[in-house]
Amino acid sequence: MSDNIQTVTVLSKTTWTPNLFSFTVSRPDSFKFTAGQFVRLGVNPSQLKYYQQVEASDEVSNTALNEDIFRAYSIVSSPFDEVLEFFSIVIPDGAFTSQLQHLQVGDELLLNTMPFGFLTLARYQKPLPKDLWLLATGTGLAPFLSMLQDLKTWEDYEHIVLAYSARSTDELAYVEQIERLQEDFGTLVDNPAKLIFIPIVTRESVDGALSERLPKLLLEGTLQARAGITLDVDTTHVMLCGNPDMVDDTKEALKTLGLVMNRRGEGNIAVENYW
Repeated sequence: MSDNIQTVTVLSKTTWTPNLFSFTVSRPDSFKFTAGQFVRLGVNPSQLKYYQQVEASDEVSNTALNEDIFRAYSIVSSPFDEVLEFFSIVIPDGAFTSQLQHLQVGDELLLNTMPFGFLTLARYQKPLPKDLWLLATGTGLAPFLSMLQDLKTWEDYEHIVLAYSARSTDELAYVEQIERLQEDFGTLVDNPAKLIFIPIVTRESVDGALSERLPKLLLEGTLQARAGITLDVDTTHVMLCGNPDMVDDTKEALKTLGLVMNRRGEGNIAVENYW
């Protein structure tokens, strides 16, 4: 086993919907990361309690592969938390998530302790921080929750817009935590940013939520109107994380509105491509 691979223990699991869940694991003492980064998690299905508890059958033995499978996961928790939290979707035929859904407290996973990714606020050198827009679909919310649990984020910006899109109300996970962020973290710094949370539900009509896809909301100005803030090439940082279609289409919409990709520290738009 690589020196970078450590065993971690599942401490808790939260099921949001049949296809969405979160879980926490123990954090190795030496492990450090920057809010917004991702890691590679590994599971050996044959070692999960789920398969050890069910009666042996051909179906189970064929499903419970005896090999380590790794996938990339953004970290939900703050860089300063004592545990690591992750947010996962279940892909029915996915070699990794179809196994991970069976996680139980006490199960062991593998963690590659080398963090990856450049979806971090440190990448922005110009423009200077003023307005931060965090645009997420589904589990793409994870890195933004990590950033919003880092006090420096609240210190550096004047406004933070978190637009979080899901198909149904049930799939809008972490809403109660999001609604507490201003009080839990903003109150800990002088002159904190103002957090503006905009839920979006695309397949249901929900009071207080927008209903169109992010690119359309941006191009029509609906998202900006709800936030009460304009998108400005000189003051705006925008981060995108979620399904690839959303990221690509929203990126193009932002370009149409005059914003530019962040390259070598300069520019407005930052994305993560590990899907």
